[in-house]
Formats: sequence, structure tokens, C-alpha cells
Amino acid sequence: MDADQARAWVEGIAAAVRERADELTQLDAAIGDGDHGVNLRRGFDAVTEALAGAELPTAGDVLVKTGMTLVSKVGGASGPLYGQAFRAMGKALQQDATLAEALRAALEAVQKLGKAVPGDKTLVDVLVPAVESFEATGDFAAAARAADDGLRATVPLQARKGRASYLGERSIGHQDPGATSMSLVFAALAATAPDPGR
Repeated sequence: MDADQARAWVEGIAAAVRERADELTQLDAAIGDGDHGVNLRRGFDAVTEALAGAELPTAGDVLVKTGMTLVSKVGGASGPLYGQAFRAMGKALQQDATLAEALRAALEAVQKLGKAVPGDKTLVDVLVPAVESFEATGDFAAAARAADDGLRATVPLQARKGRASYLGERSIGHQDPGATSMSLVFAALAATAPDPGR
């Protein structure tokens, strides 16, 4: 992945977040604070602005800048989680990791920060199958499908982490907003489709 591909990916995420911010907020209103879409849209708007004015020669530089901007601009839990994910990916790429290794680093950073595991009804339920799919296949479309499958699998779960966990059994039957936004990340990755060998 080169810098132009990384920028295209992040721009794709930003466009998807802008388009579906209301949906993300409605999902969060059902089981959380009701601010997920608003917060992410603000964060990725800030990322778009930050990247436009920055000289960032590598994909790693682009993703580290993305992560740092999200940490500073997004409130709630999603800012630190998404910020750390992109920073971890960027730092891995700066050290010549493959994209699969960088995605694994993002997953590890998110799990270290949020302490979530698959089945907790969080974005980890999307991140784990998507990363594992990409590691196994090197196929962006397959990773996006795995992300989507992971997203749908959150609906019948009872939340065990985050604000939704306060609802107990009432969280069952709702699609997780963080898992939904994470699925957009992999859909955008598939749409921009960088060469997996780079």
C-alpha cells in the first residue's frame, strides 16, 4: 500500500461515514449514547482536512496522521479505539510490515485498549473475522464480506462491553453501532483495493 492508496482508503471511509452518519447515530441511540455517527463524522471530516494539508510520503505516515487526528477530535469510546487502530496500522507499515500484519496490529491495539473479545457485541466482532479473512486469503472483498457477516452476527448478542452492556438483555436484537462503522472501514478498503502484495 502506498500513500495515495492509503489516502484513497481513508477518503472512502470518510465518505461512507458522512453518508451513513444518521444511521450510525440511530443505532447508537437504541443501545448507547446516540452520538456515534456525529462523533465519527466530525472525526473523519477533521482527518480529511488534516490529510489535505500534510506532506505524508508513505502509507504509514497517512495512517498515523489519521489515527492521531481521530484521537484528538472524536469523543466517546470511538475516538481512542479508532485512533489507536489507525496509529497501530501506520506504525506497523512504517516498519515495513505487510498490510495483513498492519491490520493484525490494529486488532491487537483495539483489544488491548478496549479489552473486548468476539461475542462482546463490539467492533471487535467485525475486526477479528475481517483480519483473519485477509490474513488467510489476501482478498479485500473476502475481508469485507467477513466484516459484514461479523456485523450481522452482533444482532442476537447481549452486549458485554461499553454503554450497551448497561442494558443487559435489552441490548439483544440490536445491531451494534461500532461494529457497523467498522464494517464501513473494510468496505472502503475493498472498494479502493490496493495491491495486497505491497
